[in-house]
Amino acid sequence: MKLVTAIVKPFRLDDVRNALSEVGIQGMTVSEVKGFGRQRGHTELYRGAEYVVDFLPKAKIEVAVSDHLVERTVEAIIESAKTGKVGDGKIFVTALEQVWRIRTSESGDSAL
Repeated sequence: MKLVTAIVKPFRLDDVRNALSEVGIQGMTVSEVKGFGRQRGHTELYRGAEYVVDFLPKAKIEVAVSDHLVERTVEAIIESAKTGKVGDGKIFVTALEQVWRIRTSESGDSAL
């Protein structure tokens, strides 16, 4: 089992959710986060004053998947989140040692 974590632009979230549904992903966790990478933020003008926006709003998507779904999950996220511009985001894949479903006490792949 793997945990796929994707950081994407917030306006691409619905597209990513739809793409993951088509792959067969039944659930995900989404958080509103802020951060920067190579994009490094930008300056904005507000009421005549210029200020620097260091941390940009992003959406963090976490999906636990079986090993056989990892490649399809990553491909679906890339295809649906990609704009071709700086700041499209990152995807991290980490190993999950064990998963439990609280309601039924199921563990492993059956808990996903």
